Amino acid sequence: MFVIELRFEPFADTTISLAEKAINQYLEALRANGQILGREFAVAYNDGEFKVRLMMPEKTSLAHRHNSPWVKATLSGLTEAKLLAPREKFIGQDINSEVSNTEPASWQLLYTSYVHMCSPLRSGGNLLPIPLYQIPATFNGDHKRIIKWQSEWQACDELQMAAATKAEFAALDEISSVDSDMFRRGWDIRGRIEYLTQIPTYYYLYRVGGQSLQSELNRPCPKCGSAEWKLDSPLLDMFQFRCEPCRIISNLSWDHQ
Repeated sequence: MFVIELRFEPFADTTISLAEKAINQYLEALRANGQILGREFAVAYNDGEFKVRLMMPEKTSLAHRHNSPWVKATLSGLTEAKLLAPREKFIGQDINSEVSNTEPASWQLLYTSYVHMCSPLRSGGNLLPIPLYQIPATFNGDHKRIIKWQSEWQACDELQMAAATKAEFAALDEISSVDSDMFRRGWDIRGRIEYLTQIPTYYYLYRVGGQSLQSELNRPCPKCGSAEWKLDSPLLDMFQFRCEPCRIISNLSWDHQ
């Protein structure tokens, strides 16, 4: 991922409240389209202009060709707030994050965790994130529904990893059960992505617990009951199970690795 600074300069008299609203709407539209990453953006006012530093999947993430209809509308909103189009200052590559996938994917999967800021759509060849704006808009002109699902999945993951409250068990059920609302929404999103991209797309089902290593190795697909989803060798050194009809991919329980 890459770091960039955007500068918003007024071209006529405006107010901080008008500028703040227009800038925040622009940033939220970029986030909903996968062009910037993260949840909170510190916008500073200094020397007569507004500045914000952002994380992007690629150097070209803010190119106009990637803009969704909502991004285009918020650019007009900047003008209405008496702000010039944002000026970009490239800062550099973030050394603590993953690079984006650049090779065509033969298959892909929805995979995230509470420590990942990048796109939840990953290449099956190398597990690198695929910027969401590189695929057709999934719902209503952008990818807001994917971003929302990712935020909810990560919140549940953080709760179950903390293991400090009773909420841990409800959160774990959401990310590890095929009967949960989280699975239903994510699996539907997966299907939408596969339909739009025409690339086999799988849903990662988190797995922890289990009685023993042997019972884990013999567990069937939780959606269709097939025992044929166990792989001869792990995919990407992580996934020991993949059900083709159900488009589910899963790991051997973390408790028995």
